[in-house]
Parts: sequence; structure tokens; C-alpha cells
Amino acid sequence: MNAVTFLSPVTEEIKLVEERMRAQADESHPDLRAALEHLLAAGGKRIRPTLGLLVGNMLGAPLDKLVTLGAAVELLHTATLVHDDLIDGALLRRGMATLNARWSPPATVLTGDYLFARAAILAAETDHLPLMKLFSETLAIIVNGELTQMFTSRGLISRDNYYKRIYAKTASLFEMTSRAAAMVSPSDDATIESMRDFGYQIGVAFQIVDDILDFTGDQASVGKPLGSDLHNGLATLPSIYYAEANPNDPDILSLPNGGWTNNDNMTRLVDNIRASDATKKAMLEAEQHIDRALVILDPMEPCAERDALENLAKYIVNRKV
Repeated sequence: MNAVTFLSPVTEEIKLVEERMRAQADESHPDLRAALEHLLAAGGKRIRPTLGLLVGNMLGAPLDKLVTLGAAVELLHTATLVHDDLIDGALLRRGMATLNARWSPPATVLTGDYLFARAAILAAETDHLPLMKLFSETLAIIVNGELTQMFTSRGLISRDNYYKRIYAKTASLFEMTSRAAAMVSPSDDATIESMRDFGYQIGVAFQIVDDILDFTGDQASVGKPLGSDLHNGLATLPSIYYAEANPNDPDILSLPNGGWTNNDNMTRLVDNIRASDATKKAMLEAEQHIDRALVILDPMEPCAERDALENLAKYIVNRKV
């Protein structure tokens, strides 16, 4: 599935979103401007603002509000990545040096803080109070999820913990984006709710596929060592499927007691998971979420944006990075 198939209806609008993002550094410290340029140069497919633009255009929302929303969402996402990379000690993202590889930890934290603040300003510029409230609630969910992951998730093999974690980490932002785009359009509550659910379903699938690629992806493309989640003590869906099928595996049994700190054992566990059917089972689960998302689109009037949303949903489970 070529990414262009879902980007094509909003190619020009995405350029407007990027311009709006760059403008957030116009009056800031020169080093902050340089940092923002570095972060934007790292690219990414801008899936979240694309989702907002497609939903909003399909439902007749005003373009200026969608561009503002798209810039707010992508800046918020970028800010979370800045802090994530610092927390994880990651030196590369999308093949480029992370901010914390170039700057000190205090400077990196402050840059992330600045991006959060600018994202909040943009959300306020939509002049839509319920959207601003939703934006703030989503940020709180993301940060709370990070803290939960840091303090209570390591070594834990739990579906409940996993689903809560991926909602906080990823699905909540997809959910907020599609819901907010519907909120600023002339749509009824039922349509807003269906778009919220659409964002939720593709967001959950997106993170499950990310977690699969952590085992099966090309290391150069993924941009981090394979199995890095397990080496950090985090059991994602492929690990959970493997643990359910192999409850007596000594490496699985070691996880609750800090077994992830043993590099050789975790490398062996990653190899065993890769050789099992655990990633296939996880992919089937991701595909079920995409099937639910496609059903949500069924009642929508046929248009280029609706087709693009279908293609976006399908792309999420067909991507390689």
C-alpha cells in the first residue's frame, strides 16, 4: 500500500500544517528554532494531521481550523517523541540523530516543554472550548501513561496493562485527532462518536504493528535494535502471545524478577519470539481493529476523503516501518 494513496487529497494542506508548525519558533531563542527545524527535517508521514484533514474535509469542517488542529496535534506528538527519546536514551529516530544526542538533558526537556506549550496555544487558536478541553485531557493521558510504563509496567506480562499502555501512548492521540476534526465540522453527536471510534481503532492497530515491527522489521528502517522493548523490560503483544503459548519458558519466567537486564537471555527470547507464530497472532489482532474501522466508514457518503481514510486504515497493517 503506497502512502501516496491516502495523502493525495491533502498534500497541499499538509504543507500548510508544516508552515504553521515552523511558525511556532519564529519568536523563540535561536537554538530552539534550530531544534524545531531539526525535528521537522526528520519528517515522518504526518499520519495524525493527515487523519484530521481527511476526516474534517469529509465532514465539511473549515480548513483554517483543520490546519490549526493538525499543527497542534503534530507538535504535541513531536514533543512526546523528544521526551520519549530522552527517557529511553535513544540516539537515533528515523535514521537521524535525536535531540538528546545533540543537546544536554536539561535543554532537551525544555525543548519538549516549549513544544507542548506551543501545541496548547495552537489548540486554543481553534476557538473551540470543548476541543481545548479534549486536547488537555489527551496530553494528561499520554503523560500518565508514560509514568505508568516507567513505574509499573517493566517485567509485567499483562494484556490489561498492555492495552492501557498503547491507548495512552498512541491510540488516545489518534482518537483525539479524528474526534476533534469532527467536532469542528457541522456534524451531529453520532458522527463525532463514530469518528472518535475510527481514530481509536486505527490507533490501536498502529501501535500493535509498531510492536510487531520491533521484532520483525529491518533494523535500519525501524531505526533501533530489534527487540528493544523487551530489552527495556516491556512485554508487548507478540511477547504476550509467546508467553501464553510458552508459560514455562525460563526467560519468560525471569521477566517479573528483572530478567530483562540479562542481555543474552533477552536476545535469546527475542529470537524465540521471532521464530514463533506470536507476531502473526498479533497481526491478526491488529487487522481486526482495522476491520472495525472500515465498518465505521461504511455509512459515510462516497468521496475522495472517505476512500483515502480506507487506504490509510489498510496502510497501517501493511507498512514495513
